[in-house]
Amino acid sequence: MTESRIKRLATTLMDATTDKDPLVQEQIYNALCYLGESEPEEILNSCDEYLRQHDKLAYPHRVIILKAMETVVSNNIALLDKSTAKVVIFLASNEMTKSKEVIRDWQQAASNVLVAVGQRFINKVMEEVLTKFQPGILPHYFVMQTFANLSVSNVFGMVPFLNSILGTMLPMLGMAKQDHMKSVFCYALQHFSESIQEYLANLDKAPDPTVRKDTFSNEIFSAYEVLFNSWLQHREAKLRLAVVEAMGPMSYLMPGEKLEEQLPKLIPGILALYKKHTEAFYISKSLCQILEASVNIGSRSLDVQLDSLLGTLHPQICAPADPSVPLTVKNHTEVLRCFTVLACSFPDRVLAFLLPKLESSNERTRVGTLLIMRQIINSAPSQMEIKKPFILSSMKLPLQDSNNKVKRAMVQVISAMAHHGYLEQPGGEAMMEFLVRQCALPLDAPKKQPPDADDLTSDSVQSISVNTLFLLSTTVDRMNNVLWPYLLEFVTPIQFTNALTPLCKSLMYLAMKKQEEGENASLIRYDLNANLPSPYALTTRLLVVSSQPYVGDCRGMAALRLLNVLHYSVHPALDQLWSKQVPLLVEHIEENTESSLSQKEWEEKLLLFLQETLVAVSDNTWICHFATEMCRQLNSYNGFVPEKNFLYKCIGTTLGACTSKDLVQKQLQELLETARYHEEAEREGLASCFGICAINHLEETLAKLEDFVRSDVFKKSVGLFSIFKDRSDNEVEKIKSTLILCYGYVAVYAPKELVLSRIEADILKNIFQYFNTKDLTLKLCLIRSICMISQAIYNGVKCGDFIFSRKAELVAQMVEFIKAEPLEAMRTPVRQRAMITCTYLVILEPHLSDPDRTELIDTCLASVLALPPMERDENGGDTLHKEMLYGDTISALKDLLKSLLQRNLTPHGLQDMFAHLGPWIKSNKEHERQRAVEVSAALLDFYLSKLNVSTVIPFYNLGVLIALFSPRCSDSLASVRQHAIDCVYCLLYIQLCYEGFARDYRDEMVEGLKALKKGLEEPDFTVLFHTCNNIAMVIGKRVPPDQLMSLLLAMFEGLADPDKNCSRAATVMINSLLKERGGVLQEKVPDIMSIIHSKLEEVDEEHIRKAAQQTVYILASQHKSMVVSSLLGSALPFDSHTCAMWRSLATEPTLTSQILEQLLEKVNRDVPYKESKCFLLGSGSERIATPLPLAATCALYEIMSAPESGAAVLGLYPPLFVTLLLRVSCTVGVQLPKNLQSRERRSSSHGPAPRSLHPCSCAVETLKVMLARGGSEEVARAVGSAGGWDLMASPERHHDGIAVLAGAMARHAGPRLPLIVKNLIPTLSSVFDSQRITATAFFAELLNSNVVNDLILLETMMDNMTGRQKDACTLVRMLALRGLGNIASGSPDKVRKHGAKLLASMVNGMDDKDDPHNLVALEAMSSLSKLLDHLEERDIQSMLLHIAIRIRPFFDSEQPDLRRSSIVLFGNLTKFSEGNCEVFFEQILNGLVTLLLHLQDPKPEVVKACKFALRMCGPSMGCEGLCDMFLNHLREDRSLHYGEFMNNVCKHLMQSYPEMLNRLILTNLFYFKSNWADIRAAAPMFIGFLVLHVDEDSCQQVDLDPLISALNLLLKDPVPAVRVKVAETLGRLIRIL
Repeated sequence: MTESRIKRLATTLMDATTDKDPLVQEQIYNALCYLGESEPEEILNSCDEYLRQHDKLAYPHRVIILKAMETVVSNNIALLDKSTAKVVIFLASNEMTKSKEVIRDWQQAASNVLVAVGQRFINKVMEEVLTKFQPGILPHYFVMQTFANLSVSNVFGMVPFLNSILGTMLPMLGMAKQDHMKSVFCYALQHFSESIQEYLANLDKAPDPTVRKDTFSNEIFSAYEVLFNSWLQHREAKLRLAVVEAMGPMSYLMPGEKLEEQLPKLIPGILALYKKHTEAFYISKSLCQILEASVNIGSRSLDVQLDSLLGTLHPQICAPADPSVPLTVKNHTEVLRCFTVLACSFPDRVLAFLLPKLESSNERTRVGTLLIMRQIINSAPSQMEIKKPFILSSMKLPLQDSNNKVKRAMVQVISAMAHHGYLEQPGGEAMMEFLVRQCALPLDAPKKQPPDADDLTSDSVQSISVNTLFLLSTTVDRMNNVLWPYLLEFVTPIQFTNALTPLCKSLMYLAMKKQEEGENASLIRYDLNANLPSPYALTTRLLVVSSQPYVGDCRGMAALRLLNVLHYSVHPALDQLWSKQVPLLVEHIEENTESSLSQKEWEEKLLLFLQETLVAVSDNTWICHFATEMCRQLNSYNGFVPEKNFLYKCIGTTLGACTSKDLVQKQLQELLETARYHEEAEREGLASCFGICAINHLEETLAKLEDFVRSDVFKKSVGLFSIFKDRSDNEVEKIKSTLILCYGYVAVYAPKELVLSRIEADILKNIFQYFNTKDLTLKLCLIRSICMISQAIYNGVKCGDFIFSRKAELVAQMVEFIKAEPLEAMRTPVRQRAMITCTYLVILEPHLSDPDRTELIDTCLASVLALPPMERDENGGDTLHKEMLYGDTISALKDLLKSLLQRNLTPHGLQDMFAHLGPWIKSNKEHERQRAVEVSAALLDFYLSKLNVSTVIPFYNLGVLIALFSPRCSDSLASVRQHAIDCVYCLLYIQLCYEGFARDYRDEMVEGLKALKKGLEEPDFTVLFHTCNNIAMVIGKRVPPDQLMSLLLAMFEGLADPDKNCSRAATVMINSLLKERGGVLQEKVPDIMSIIHSKLEEVDEEHIRKAAQQTVYILASQHKSMVVSSLLGSALPFDSHTCAMWRSLATEPTLTSQILEQLLEKVNRDVPYKESKCFLLGSGSERIATPLPLAATCALYEIMSAPESGAAVLGLYPPLFVTLLLRVSCTVGVQLPKNLQSRERRSSSHGPAPRSLHPCSCAVETLKVMLARGGSEEVARAVGSAGGWDLMASPERHHDGIAVLAGAMARHAGPRLPLIVKNLIPTLSSVFDSQRITATAFFAELLNSNVVNDLILLETMMDNMTGRQKDACTLVRMLALRGLGNIASGSPDKVRKHGAKLLASMVNGMDDKDDPHNLVALEAMSSLSKLLDHLEERDIQSMLLHIAIRIRPFFDSEQPDLRRSSIVLFGNLTKFSEGNCEVFFEQILNGLVTLLLHLQDPKPEVVKACKFALRMCGPSMGCEGLCDMFLNHLREDRSLHYGEFMNNVCKHLMQSYPEMLNRLILTNLFYFKSNWADIRAAAPMFIGFLVLHVDEDSCQQVDLDPLISALNLLLKDPVPAVRVKVAETLGRLIRIL
């Protein structure tokens, strides 16, 4: 019986092989393999029987079964008995040969089975297959392929058969007419030959060690004749390749004399194939094997074939290999192997063939030849030893090649040569020079290479060369003497600059090696190497390139390290200094990056290092040589701007250390004569050189400059022999510029005690004559030079005593320069530089006169502030440059004005400064205001920081200045707003200082201004004006009384500000000031009022509105009812004036309360809406809002939106809240009257309406504002953040919105609730459904909070909720149940007291008959779940079973909410099962399968519920392992690997309840018909895991036949994932058979 069931299982699976889904097919194959692991013989026999019985089964399905058989055989080969092996062999043999046609997948699968069996039963396999291999009859294609594959997989088993197979096969070769048969014969011969070779190579392990090569030679040769003479000529390319593949291995086995005899035909035959086939790998591989076989027999015929071999193989290498096609790369490898074979046998002829090819004009030929040369150098070293000089001399031409590919190949050849000792020969140096040249290639700018770009970039050549150089230096010991000190020759020539990093690294490594060998003193032998650069040249070069440390792959670091290693060769005295200092310099580079390193600081470090070096050497002759060498190298740095500039500084430093005055004069003269004056960097460099030199040689430097001034260069008639005679006027200006710059640098650098006396006499005298110029360069140099001179004087020792007599003259000159700049654009830094210069000049004595000072300030302000705003250019770099120039210029202006202010740091000085700035601050051009206020902020901050008040004096102009800046806090430009508040902040602190407070005193109010800056970022007017109001409050509290009126008057002037924002801000601030300080202006109030009133009709602005509020308030205090009635009569929607008037009524609490009561009465008196027939919708009707309650609601909103209404709202909180809540309830879905709809549309088209007039929105907004004003902002905020307001306005979700509101009220407004509840209870019996729903929803959510218990409202509200259970409205009944359930969370301690009543309500709710959508039942289950937590077992005992049975059908409901709630409730019920343990355990078992399967529910909330229920059921199940699993794996936050989890669950189930197996399986069968595919897939998987873990004793309880039938049926499910799980389970059923 068991057997037939295993067979039935296997048959079911094999029937399912017809499934078209590949995943299902894969699982069927896996299941068959799984069955086969348990019962290999049974399954193999079943497969055999099935395939024999189902003769017509299509081959794709047979393939699945055959593949499974192959796997079972392979995995269990040692267990198979002979009889099964015979059955399998016979079946596979028949399957393989059943069709005479070749059907590859099917027959291949059968062949694979035979090969698998052949691993152990080779004789049986051969016995069977040889019956299909009869002499004289052409065998089946796959018979031959099987032989071939067997010969590879079981060499020792097959080779003994090969002789007879070959004997039978040879006559058949002539019978093969079809290409595929010829191909398979070739395939067999190839594999036979390979396995014979392997057998012969391992004779010591072979079963028959007497086998020899000649056993097979003659047969192989006979086969070869057919293949070569007949088949190789075939027109079918695939066949020709098969022949070639076979001939390679066959050539090893052919008799030697026959091979020798065939070579003259064989090699040309193979070579000819290259022309016919694009894919050459197989040809090359075979050819290499033939060549090796020929060399092995010592063939003499190869000699004759050599030319044609070389001629054919060479182009194969020249065609580049494509890395994306692996066979082309392999082909290259095989062809190179051929060259190795030939080079070892014919070195002379191979070289004679290759080397001339290096002269070819074809790039590929040259590259290919170099690749072959590298191969030969590496693989035939002994044959090439005597050819080294010849090979080296032949490489001269490729060294000149400019092609990148040739260069790369050449680098690879040089690497090979280095390893084999070529470079030690004469001519090796040329190779090294070539390598260094490649390291020095310029790096290309990264450009987009097309993906198929054939050409290499010079970057890749360079990187290969760099790596090669380093490897040769560090890993090839024989290269040390070749490279050292030869590589030093490449350090100084400028053309090798890009190679410096690798050169320095290699040289450092080599030098350190030499030092280890004890060659420190004689590291560089100049006596043996005449071409080496001198120590001065090396030091100069390495020091100069270090100035740009990160360029060229961190060239600076490598140069410094090399310099350190060479210290002894540079000068013996440097050992101690350099070994300490150089590592510190290198460390500094390592600690920084290119962006973080300060170039100035770095150069200063290097120059200090140079100074210390010169001190350490202290040998004047050495220093003179060093200085001369530095000057000599100057010209080589043309084009290397930063390096050259640094070299100039080095020259200045070195000349400074030189004691020979003559040499200093001579070198300075030479520098002046050779400088490239047209380059700005060169002018800078030369000037800094003169400046540094002047530190020690001031006299010589000034004398040399004086000589230069007097020289012919500046005279119109140029002397005949003048070195400058061919210079143009333009260049003469550049020379003058340099000269002037030199004077500036000399003034800065030279010792102050020496230079001050020379400034007017020697320096300025020579500068003044050049002021009359239009040349920009000269102008800029003049300005800079004057700036440097001013700084020098300022920093001088006797600065205080020094009277600079020409100061005014120089300031006037700078003003002229600034005036000459065009006002329409900033193109040059003249303004900026001139202002910086003036900044330093104005500090010096004597003081500027007032007219000069005014002229300077006005000129500078006009020159900068009036510039047009910057335009965005397309050219990004240019824009960036302009932005930087503009920023620098503004900074220079600020510094200059600060410098001027510093000289008169008084209120008068400040007033004077703002007299100049005032018009710019009020300009109607944004960019002018922006700049002016920015400058003002900087000035006031500076004034405050420098202020030092010794006596308390009045800051008389505070009011005027505050009025100037405070309205700007709402300027249309954000940057102006920010700076304006800074100005106010500073002014108030200046005032506090003048009142006697210390400068570091911090005033809380004034500090508050900083916090307000955030609000000024917003362009939103309301935010801005709110912030302005706060600013005004601060100002109002801090301005002294005597300044208040002047402040207000100046503010009123601000109403005419051209910027509308600022005029509005002025009114906000005026009102704020009046509120804050109006008390002290009692007699002035009429004036102020009249000023405001006069503005009312002019402009509809904020300040007019304020005045109107005042007026309406006075009226309302006299004629309250009339004002209310007339305002209610205003057209809806209210315009802004009307709104402002309403809001004015909130000013005084008593008045406001009376008006609010009037409006409430108007809302409640009229019906909220009227039903209106809707003609378009036939019999339907729509609700139209009545106008009076609507207008009253809007009015309530306006009044309560005024902050002052707070007290009145608090007094009327309960009636306001209840009225507005019910107003919201009654307006959900209510429409505006037609006339108002069109009017609202019109008003919104004219401009944005202040608020929506829609009845419901209006009511919601009014309720919101009432809460906010009544001190319940938290409530409004909480409802808003939970989306409650939107929900309230939605007809479907209104009750949810009300619940959000009730919850927020309970949390944040508890004390208000008793009166609200009292006012709301009557509404529960309202005629309006909407009002009953609203009240019930509100109460239901209040019961969710403990506050009702605290306020003694619980019983009242509970009775009211119970009373609603018979309400005609389903929603009311549902909400009433929700409220009763909420008692569990609101008043848990009261649940038991009212337990019976609450439980009865819930059970009644579950049995509600008028509940088509189960809404009430759903709520009853959810609420009951909550109540259970607070009940004890005895409270619920009587109903427990009833509830469990009642909710069970909901587990599989189509509604996810019902599934979730019922499952959660079930989980909660388990807590009460102890007293009724066995009965309830039965309920758990009834639900267990459902809960486990619903872990795959499509709804996440249902999955979560199942996890909870299972965790709750765990302890009641009496199985500790299962309980632990549920608790650990089903945590809410943990993701679940369902398959693994179910596997473990089933393990525990079967260990603890094996008798439950059948019941669990039957429950799962029910879910085979589930609507959800995931559950349909989970059910069979569940069964599969149960079966996997059941013990043998319990297997009998399962009725297998219906189970297999059900699975069989499910195997036809439309969803592949389900079928996959069924197939998997079918495989597992083997466990219970």
